[in-house]
Amino acid sequence: HVRTSPTPHSPRLGISGPPQPSQAQPTGWRRLRGGGRVCQHERVTTHSDSPAPLRLGPIEVPTPVVLAPMAGVTNASFRRLCRQAAESALPEPLRPASPGPIPTDDGGIQAPAGLYVTEMVTTRALVERNEKTLAMVRTDPAERVRSIQLYGVDPVVAGKAVRILVEEDLADHIDLNFGCPVPKVTRKGGGAALPWKRDLLAAILRECVASAESAAKAAHRSREVPVTMKMRVGIDESHETFIDATRAAENAGIAAVALHARTARQHYSGQADWARIAELKESTRLPVLGNGDIWVGDDAVRMMAATGCDGVVVGRGCQGRPWLFADIVAAMHGSAARSHPDLDAVIAVIREHARLLADEMGEDRGVRDLRKHVGWYLKGYPVGGAARNALMRVGSLAELDAALEAMRSHLPAEVPYPGETVEGPRGRAGHPKRPHLPDGWLDSPVLDADQAELLGEAESDVSGG
Repeated sequence: HVRTSPTPHSPRLGISGPPQPSQAQPTGWRRLRGGGRVCQHERVTTHSDSPAPLRLGPIEVPTPVVLAPMAGVTNASFRRLCRQAAESALPEPLRPASPGPIPTDDGGIQAPAGLYVTEMVTTRALVERNEKTLAMVRTDPAERVRSIQLYGVDPVVAGKAVRILVEEDLADHIDLNFGCPVPKVTRKGGGAALPWKRDLLAAILRECVASAESAAKAAHRSREVPVTMKMRVGIDESHETFIDATRAAENAGIAAVALHARTARQHYSGQADWARIAELKESTRLPVLGNGDIWVGDDAVRMMAATGCDGVVVGRGCQGRPWLFADIVAAMHGSAARSHPDLDAVIAVIREHARLLADEMGEDRGVRDLRKHVGWYLKGYPVGGAARNALMRVGSLAELDAALEAMRSHLPAEVPYPGETVEGPRGRAGHPKRPHLPDGWLDSPVLDADQAELLGEAESDVSGG
């Protein structure tokens, strides 16, 4: 615990659920700079309806929730915030006593509160030893399982990238992304457009799995490194690919698949069609993870009950709300406790996030990186436009503290949790958009020579889908 002098305002979490004995000290996330307990959860009682553990090769995930890669968001600092929040809500027998990997009796490794995946990195940049990319795959030593997501369009290059991660002991789990709907990627045949070319997808999957297996043996690693895949329903309603893609994944030896229940045409608009997750689960023997429209903890439980999926993947819903993972963990293990942070609790998390980013990137870059998160953190809280604008201009931890203090000084002594206004969709949903594809892309599910050449330009830093 980091202990500091108390602030003038005492943060209130507003936990819902059964009361604790008055003499008991509540089990909390941790103390943060700025004082106060943040996102505290009551002790969680395990129920018979707790989820079955997710198994990915040697990796056991007792609480099957995954933080989705998001470019510029899911760096080591944000992953740590999310994971620590999640672990604070675990049942006592599962709550880790120390940071770092947790070995299992059978020689595997455990992620008790889920998997927290890096920002997506491109295979070509990794193979070319791009300095920024190498920094992204150097994970936090405190992480339980080192999960890295790759994006690639060339089977040979993708295989080489996997070998680097495995032979150099940089990853325990590798995820492959085929869900990106960004036009600059799909117009060159990458991202969510790629699974339409069944031969190319199958070749990438086979090469990555084979490379992971051979590299683990060559490096004498004690555990294999499982490979998973994330995808969308398809390009549009007339060109769905998820069933065929999963069949290719089974044949290649992929350990699990995750489905964002939207098409590339939908981007993030409308509602995710959870029925497609159920359809996929019925069609395959692989573990299936569902993704799309998980905004509160109970949504995760509802998705699993409605679809039969083996776990959930969470993206935009946790932007500015790392404590969402505490709520998901609590819900999955049958606890009624939920996080309802007042403004002072949110301010404490902002300060801790800034400190972590400064440690990770250096103070100047770290504070600038925090700016994108500020609007998400303060969504629904009546802080005013001037205060938000001031926070977007800070350039140091001292300036951040001063801006937060100035903002807080103009508000009432208590600024409670805003309720449902902060529990809905986050980020830019946009509108359905006609997918941008290479000329003639949909004419055949087989890649031709011109399309193969175009694919070489498809790798870029994108959001992940």
